[in-house]
Amino acid sequence: MNLSYWEIKSWLTNIDFTIVGSGIVGLNCALNLKKRFPRAHILVLEKGILPQGASTKNAGFACFGSLSEILEDLKTHTESEVLELVKKRMDGLRLLRKTLGDNTINYQELGGYELFTKEDGLLEACLSKRAYINKLLQPIFKEDVFSIKPNSFKFQNIENQYIFNPFEGQIDTGKMMASLTQLTFKKGIKILNNVTVKSFSETIDKVKIETDQFELSTSKLLIATNGFASQLLDENVKPARAQVLITKPVKNLHIKGTFHLDKGYYYFRNIDDRILLGGGRHLDFEGEETVAFNQTDLIQNKLETLLKTIVLPETNFEIDHRWSGIMGLGNQKKTLVKQVSNHVFCGVRLGGMGVAIGSLVGKELADLIEENPLRLG
Repeated sequence: MNLSYWEIKSWLTNIDFTIVGSGIVGLNCALNLKKRFPRAHILVLEKGILPQGASTKNAGFACFGSLSEILEDLKTHTESEVLELVKKRMDGLRLLRKTLGDNTINYQELGGYELFTKEDGLLEACLSKRAYINKLLQPIFKEDVFSIKPNSFKFQNIENQYIFNPFEGQIDTGKMMASLTQLTFKKGIKILNNVTVKSFSETIDKVKIETDQFELSTSKLLIATNGFASQLLDENVKPARAQVLITKPVKNLHIKGTFHLDKGYYYFRNIDDRILLGGGRHLDFEGEETVAFNQTDLIQNKLETLLKTIVLPETNFEIDHRWSGIMGLGNQKKTLVKQVSNHVFCGVRLGGMGVAIGSLVGKELADLIEENPLRLG
């Protein structure tokens, strides 16, 4: 690609910070760097027309984990680790809301519900451990989080009790990313889309970046590509595809809130008189460990079955859209925010909680940069 003098001078010269990925982590990182270093030249490179991973494709759950998810996490994490995970998710949500405003992202705290089928056998365990988890989370919420409610919805084929969490909310994912992008531009930060970073190499004082469009040099490189991190970094981050569908508007829709099934592997919510339903990754863990954005019959058929038998029984509905997003997971749910080498840093492995912790991870990534690097003011 032959660039003009003006293009090179205005976009690709004297770059202090180059951020790979224009999702929630990358843009929050850029904003926090600009706040710390007002004179810095910051460039964000994005391989998609829109953020390519999960930031514009997630279900818009402002959550920190259902009761069964937290119990599952305690099998592989200590109590203090689980408490720290929940705290970071709540801190991240507060930061997101403070940065953009509740009205801007259409934040609604309608509560979260965990439903149980007789087949999954999870209700009894959740009921027996509810008081224990409420006590564990007391330092964060100062009151009980999970309560027992009778089934007041028109769902079928589920247990007559569910677990309610009043602190869970929902957002409009599109509005979140649109407003975050607008705020980034307003601060004088440049974003270039349809640019794929192929490789990078370090010298004593800079990083040389090769893309599919051009080459450039930067003082610092910050990688915020989450599910795609393994394409650039040798770190413990694996891609995990999440498949989603949404119905056309449903008449007299009775559902409001965010809902979880089967340890959070299925989730649904109301949006614009529609039902958005996603999940099913556990039906084929190996197959869903991919960066391909297509859908599979196995999972899509299961999602439709859940709509017909549990969520919208005896209700006529049509599927309007189907899509998938790519998350970044590891053998632990702790995020990976670290200095990789002299001039390269990363903030990845959000563990399927990007809405909750993305803003905080972006800030933590920016905070890794020491004061007064090179020519920054």
